[in-house]
Amino acid sequence: MAYPKGSLVLALLSVFISIVQATPMTYNVVSLGAKADGKTDSTRAFVSAWTKACASVKPAIIYVPAGRFYLRQVVFSGPCKNNAIIMRIVGTLVAPSDYRVLGNTGKWLVFEHVDGVTISGGVLDGLGTDLWACKASGNSCPSGASTLQFSNSNNIVVRALTSLNSQLFHIVVNGCHNVKMQGVRVTAAGNSPNTDGIHVQLSSSVTILDSKIGTGDDCISIGPGTTNLWIENVACGPGHGISIGSLGKDLQEAGVKNVTVKTVTFTETQNGLRIKSWGRPSNGFAKNILFQHAVMMNVQNPIVIDQNYCPNNKGCPGQFSGVKISDVTYQDIHGTSATEVAVKFDCSPGNPCSRIRLENVKLTYKNQVAQASCSHADGTSTGFVQPTSCL
Repeated sequence: MAYPKGSLVLALLSVFISIVQATPMTYNVVSLGAKADGKTDSTRAFVSAWTKACASVKPAIIYVPAGRFYLRQVVFSGPCKNNAIIMRIVGTLVAPSDYRVLGNTGKWLVFEHVDGVTISGGVLDGLGTDLWACKASGNSCPSGASTLQFSNSNNIVVRALTSLNSQLFHIVVNGCHNVKMQGVRVTAAGNSPNTDGIHVQLSSSVTILDSKIGTGDDCISIGPGTTNLWIENVACGPGHGISIGSLGKDLQEAGVKNVTVKTVTFTETQNGLRIKSWGRPSNGFAKNILFQHAVMMNVQNPIVIDQNYCPNNKGCPGQFSGVKISDVTYQDIHGTSATEVAVKFDCSPGNPCSRIRLENVKLTYKNQVAQASCSHADGTSTGFVQPTSCL
């Protein structure tokens, strides 16, 4: 069947327009004034690139070539006129070497109110070592800044990104929906304070895959209001493990539910799979949690629920946690504990843990059978479980 000539021309024109509209606009930060010398302040060039990309009705690429780019605090703010912005980083973004520049700002690189942003590749160097040393010395120091934060945003992708030596948390996901992180690398000293690898809170449908995290605090911390979180193929160490919590700091608090953590390894970490809540009143909860296929290598607390978290014994002694923990399954967990008690369920006397399930667990201590400790915990065990279940 032959098309009328006019229809064919219109069809071809329509295809051509579609291709043109789909071709991304590219903004090279160097073309906009950034200098790849690690010293010249390139903040303005990055803000300019973002402003242009965000205003584009076509998809946009912000390109960061090889080299080191010094940036002060940058807030990449939306909403934008398109929902397909890729920040393609070949080089390294470098924080101010003087930690007083970021000081108490709390955040270094921020994306807020954006939809459809991808960060691909690159290194974020937080230069946090001097601030950690200040804190260790007991001197008066600023709190510092988290390296990368996404707030109130949707449809975010982070892939093949490396975060080095953050002053505070490396990556924070706050108030977001549909976030995928894959191939993320986090590196900081095992004694660096409050340097959580990835922190998720008040967010839904977050996926963390194929990542390697070594830091001074939790490799991944899961805060209040996290739902439908999937973590798979993550290596943790050094660090404090993968932690749900701390929960229950506030009296009115959103709960945590539908969390899957599978195919994870912990190497000489303080904790493995941890749930912790403050020992004080709260309406918070954690339920429908699956921990599956985990390997522990010389981990101090491989499996732990701690509902008596009370730093410095301030604000909670004499009270019990209001957080309700239920429907938590530990399946195929094995390896070695660095302490005799490999499984510890220290639950709330006022809100005991319920429906805790152990299935095919084998944890040893110095080639001997480890121990389990239960307080106010109810549940079942199936298959081979060692240490012998105390549920």
